[in-house]
Order: sequence, then C-alpha cells, then structure tokens
Amino acid sequence: MKILGIESSCDETAVSVVEDGRHVLSNMVVSQIEEHKLYGGVVPEIASRRHCESIVNVTNLALSEAGVALSEIDAVAVTYAPGLIGALLVGVNFAKGLALAAGKPLIPVHHIRGHIAANYLAYPELKPPFLCMVMSGGHSHIVWVKSYTEFEIIGRTRDDAVGEAYDKAARALGFSYPGGVQMDKAAKEGDPSHYHLPKPRVEGCPYDFSFSGLKTAVLNLINNSRQKGETVVINDVAAAFQATVCDLIADRLMRAAKERKADKIVLAGGVSANSGIRERMQKECQEAGMKLYMPPLCYCGDNAAMIASQGYFEFLNAAKAGMNLNGTASLPITDEKFDRI
Repeated sequence: MKILGIESSCDETAVSVVEDGRHVLSNMVVSQIEEHKLYGGVVPEIASRRHCESIVNVTNLALSEAGVALSEIDAVAVTYAPGLIGALLVGVNFAKGLALAAGKPLIPVHHIRGHIAANYLAYPELKPPFLCMVMSGGHSHIVWVKSYTEFEIIGRTRDDAVGEAYDKAARALGFSYPGGVQMDKAAKEGDPSHYHLPKPRVEGCPYDFSFSGLKTAVLNLINNSRQKGETVVINDVAAAFQATVCDLIADRLMRAAKERKADKIVLAGGVSANSGIRERMQKECQEAGMKLYMPPLCYCGDNAAMIASQGYFEFLNAAKAGMNLNGTASLPITDEKFDRI
C-alpha cells in the first residue's frame, strides 16, 4: 500500500511516498532555515507563503522520485496538528484538494505521532509497545506507545520544550538560529564541570521536565559574569548545559522505563539528533540491558516520510477524514480532532 505524505507544520515543505508504512520510495524536503536565520527564528507568515510556493513542485518531485503516478497512490496522509496554524492550513488544504481530485482517502496525522513513526522506517523489527522520548523545539514528552495508534503521556515539560531551551540559551551565547546544532558542536569542545547549572524538578511529578529554569540559569550566569567583568567561556557553558540536559532526560526516561518494565526505548524528534543525548542514552540502555532505537539523522527533523508511515497505520485504524478537515495548532498526542468518515 502506497501512502503519499505531506508535512508543512513549521518551516519545511515536505512530501514523501512510503509503501506499507516501512519502505521509503521518496522523501523530498525543502527547508526555509536560511531565510528564517535573518530573523533569529521562524516567522509564521513567511513560512506559510513559502509552503504555498513550494508544495506543488515538491509533490511532483516526490511522485517522480518514487516512480509512481498519483493514480497509483492508495491514500493521502497530511499533518493536521499541531504546528503553526497558517503553515498547517497550506498542507491540509492542498492534501484535501489532491485527495478529492484523485479520489483517494484523506488520512489526518498528528505531527508527534509521525516523529515516533520515523523509527519504523529505519527499524523493520520495531513494534509497540515501547517507551519513547519525543524531543523537539515545541515538544518534550515521555510517551508510552501502546500500539501504532494508542499513546499514553507519562511525562512532559511544564514550560519550555528542550529544543526551545537549547535555542534560547544558544542565542544568549551569541549563536545564530538554529542554535541547538551549534550548542551541540560547542559542547564537544568544552568542560562541563567548569560551570554548575541546576537540575529543575517538578514536585510530585517525577517524570515531568522544567527546562525554562535551566535556560534562565544560563542567562543569569552570562549576565552575572559580565557584570563582574569575567570572561564567559562559551564552550564550557554549552558543555555544562548539554550535560545537564542529558542528566535530566536520562533520569526521567530510565526511571519511567523501569516502572513500566520496558525493554525498548525509542528517541524521536529534532533534538534526538543531538550527539550528547544519543551517546548518553546508548550508555544508559547498554548498562540497563535495554534496546535503544534512534532515528537516522535524516529522519530526526520534520519530514513527510514519517507522516506517510504513521498515515499507513492510521489508515489501518480507519482514521479517514472528509473535506471538512481543518488544521489544529495545539493537540495532545492522545487526542484526535476530526470527523471520521
């Protein structure tokens, strides 16, 4: 079964064709990062306009690369939530028109479910249940994946997502957008013991995160050092920040895994590309005798292959929408907001 996936929730216009939820036939992504760098972050209006300009060509390229015609596609899957509402609407409305014109089923896909599904593309043997840490610029969740379409949130951030905290700390250190990648590189050259950063906890919620406090601690460290006329060692701050993030994620995730008696841990989302987090979780899982699955770097960021993959499993679960499908800016991974037909 061939699924055409469409992803436009933020600043990547992506279209992919995936067969049976596992085999990628094409995966086209047009990024807007270079343009948004000028503004220090994603500008929603610009993102929406660029999606409008790119989506037709990207779709044609994806079909050509896959070697299939639109008539040979079995269903159209699209990210409908969560994300920037204007950006989402471009993808949703294009997918609706495409599905209607071609007479194909329309499959709504939750963006975070898609990030988890990215691992199905790389590991044919991976099947639920398993424990997953979803990490991105807008989301930080520990999710118990009961089945391909059933999810339970065990832990979550109470404020900033980990990717957001990385970008804000990076900006304070003078790195350009997107700062998370540059923080990761700087951390490799720094001494994590030079600076001490706090490890915020949420009272009574052992699996929840609070990355805002960690970000604020970095800002205070920089400001206090400058007021005292001290030199801020940027690489050391980056290393301390990354080491603290790794401690927080490993602590929450491994405790949750032991409680659920999980033997498989999965990483997902853009921040799962972070080398420090990947190395730390490899070490933790090896010591605990658990199997670790991490998406290849090409599937960590937003892409349409993950949407097509999850779309396949949603289709098997009869998640078909009509022409009244709308974009939704915010929606828990456990919920759906569309009328099944």
